[in-house]
Amino acid sequence: MSVRRPVARFASIAAVVVVLAGCASTYELTLMPRTAGKLYYGEAVQRGSQADVSVTIEGKTYTGTWVEVTPDRTTGYVSGWWGWRRSGIGTTVTVDNPTGGESKALLQAADGSGLRCDIRGTAYGRSGGGTCQDDKGLVYDVQIRLKENK
Repeated sequence: MSVRRPVARFASIAAVVVVLAGCASTYELTLMPRTAGKLYYGEAVQRGSQADVSVTIEGKTYTGTWVEVTPDRTTGYVSGWWGWRRSGIGTTVTVDNPTGGESKALLQAADGSGLRCDIRGTAYGRSGGGTCQDDKGLVYDVQIRLKENK
């Protein structure tokens, strides 16, 4: 076994880690309770299929994560064969989910109170929306948009 192989493998893995580390999207969250017109704000930093989320309502900050429960796209392999020599061809096909991905967020404040959110439409670089509900049953509509770099 050549010494080059482990070094090349390590270099490949390191390159993938560096590329993926840069693949984070930051989103601005705007929440409005269905009982009033007041706006509350938060932020989510998405890395892969989950995100770190923080939302502040009436001075109370809720933190936690959202995880993807339905992907924004799926990939499959399609192949076909013909002839007596069994010649074939295949390709990978990616199909977007027209409604975007769906995620579930479970957030908790320092006092133990919770905020549960269902998020739709999120994918890298896209906006989305959804709802959140606190422990008292109050429902908030949520808008999510990609944070602009200024």
